[in-house]
Amino acid sequence: MSLLWRNHLRISLGAERVVLADYERGLRPGKGSASVTPVQGNPNDPEWRAALDALPAALADFRGRDVSVVLADQFVRYVLLPWNAALKSPEQWLALARHRLGAVHGAAAADWNVRLTETAPSGPRLACALDRELLAELAARLLAANVRLVSVQPFLVAAFNRLRSDIRNAVGDGSCWLVIEEPRRLTLAFIQRGVWVAVRSRRTDSGWRAALPELIQRESAFLALSEPCTRVIVCAQDGFDPGLHEDFHTEAVHYGELALAWERA
Repeated sequence: MSLLWRNHLRISLGAERVVLADYERGLRPGKGSASVTPVQGNPNDPEWRAALDALPAALADFRGRDVSVVLADQFVRYVLLPWNAALKSPEQWLALARHRLGAVHGAAAADWNVRLTETAPSGPRLACALDRELLAELAARLLAANVRLVSVQPFLVAAFNRLRSDIRNAVGDGSCWLVIEEPRRLTLAFIQRGVWVAVRSRRTDSGWRAALPELIQRESAFLALSEPCTRVIVCAQDGFDPGLHEDFHTEAVHYGELALAWERA
């Protein structure tokens, strides 16, 4: 059977839930429908363990599927590497990424799998680090469930790839904040005149929507921006009111809509 005809399953793994979206391919491709499985972890286990433990039961009815996995940003460590024309090969970029991660996180970084993502052809590289154990166990669970893993992406990377054209249309060569919500956590990426400048993760609570301007102002001060950026693209799990803050130009993308639209990337 051609891979173009095989049904495709998208899995979003987080510390508190597993989301599955199944797509039928063929002459009349079907729209994805999502199912959500809540999970609860053990404080003594890695925070990703409960999500992987939930996979065998969740995948029981999806044997033979191609599978794409999106991992919550809380499972990922990021470092943004400024463009350096002196680095000529992927191996040189990877060595720099490992050095930066080791400098920030210490010896633990030696046990991480590191991948690099282009933000632009001659722009910064985003290094994404994951526990090797997480990736090995994920692959083993999917193999045992008789599904075929075709890709693994952190949520920030998947969201940016999905929203890339929207960001370009919204800001052109201007600047914006990309704000992504996960349970009790926000990931913020600042893009200035089309160039990635910073990626920051912050723990938060249910009041983050009201406090978003103050949060962005603190991040802007940390980056010593010469002028404020008030354009914000928000991806929130329970929606976001774009008119909440009059001094900001805000666009909202619902997490559920994004999770069901990876193939448009």
